[in-house]
Amino acid sequence: MEDATREKIEALLKAHRIVLFMKGTKHFPQCGFSAQVASVLQRAGAEYHDVNVLLDPELRQGIKDYASWPTVPQLYVDGNFIGGCDIVTDLFESGELEKLVAG
Repeated sequence: MEDATREKIEALLKAHRIVLFMKGTKHFPQCGFSAQVASVLQRAGAEYHDVNVLLDPELRQGIKDYASWPTVPQLYVDGNFIGGCDIVTDLFESGELEKLVAG
């Protein structure tokens, strides 16, 4: 991964408490998994920053390398990687996601 890409990711994680790297935006998701995570975050009452990886191919690959996680979407809270669609959905269903995003 390019240093500039790593720095961009780290700057986003420092600037925002909750960050969702996704395909599309929270208002216009462009894949089913991204739509699912955006919906779950909304239902959990999370205020979050969305990052559309489709606009930047280096970032799209870089975030996968950064977390050693092969897919997008990816949710981060307080700079920590939480997981992708299945993990975030499971956290929501167990009630843990609301606690996590409440801070």
